[in-house]
Amino acid sequence: MKNLICLLSLAVSSFAQAAEPGWVRLFNGKDLDGWTPKISGFPVGENALNTFRVEDGILKVSYADYKEFGKKFGHLYTKTSYSHFILRMQYRFEGQKMPDAPSYVNFNSGVMFHSQSAESMPLDQGFPASLEFQFLAQEGKGAPRATGNVCTPGTHIHMDGKLVTQHIVESSAPTFDPDEWVKIEIEVHGHEQIIHRVNGREVLRYQHPVLDPDCRISPAGKLIEAGADKKLGAGHIALQAEGHGVWFRNIEIKELEKPAKAGKAP
Repeated sequence: MKNLICLLSLAVSSFAQAAEPGWVRLFNGKDLDGWTPKISGFPVGENALNTFRVEDGILKVSYADYKEFGKKFGHLYTKTSYSHFILRMQYRFEGQKMPDAPSYVNFNSGVMFHSQSAESMPLDQGFPASLEFQFLAQEGKGAPRATGNVCTPGTHIHMDGKLVTQHIVESSAPTFDPDEWVKIEIEVHGHEQIIHRVNGREVLRYQHPVLDPDCRISPAGKLIEAGADKKLGAGHIALQAEGHGVWFRNIEIKELEKPAKAGKAP
């Protein structure tokens, strides 16, 4: 009987791996292996105040060890750069924002992609030049607050053939409660096209992201001066920590076939 149970377990495990070929876990559920923290005011690789931690198989942004936020905007970067891929994960919020954090971070976080590397971030830079799939949740005021928007620190995008320079473009996603696990998916085709999905439904689509040389918050101009391609077609993935606790789980990526000429990461 014991041998039969072992064989059945192996069969189930093999079936689970074969059911969705090509998917790779970016978060192993145990530690931060494969990721690099960068928090404003601290050197690359220093996980200041244990901001990013793993508990019960969940990757958490926690402010339990903070006395004050103090503009310590942070991100947890993949060590690998990606250009053509589908990224999926689940998120939910925890608790309340830090009292001295900006009001806009209330039930607000996200995942950055096509991002500059952690190593290229100056000591006090708060946000990387990147694209952000924004996470939002209901604030209890009754007003709709769609998740899945795109934010553009140091970047611009195109929609319907036109350059879009506004910082946030809203999605068609619904509003969720803070403690609800939400499944998101980003389909990225280099510089050509990006699609946002929430709980399996497309909520936003845009094209041809570019670096914004005039942005001061995320100074992409310095990246361009250093040789980065203004046409943004590749970069790192980074989980955001901007003042409100958030949990991540089931972080997986599936790389897609690249065309002959793919963009380089800044």
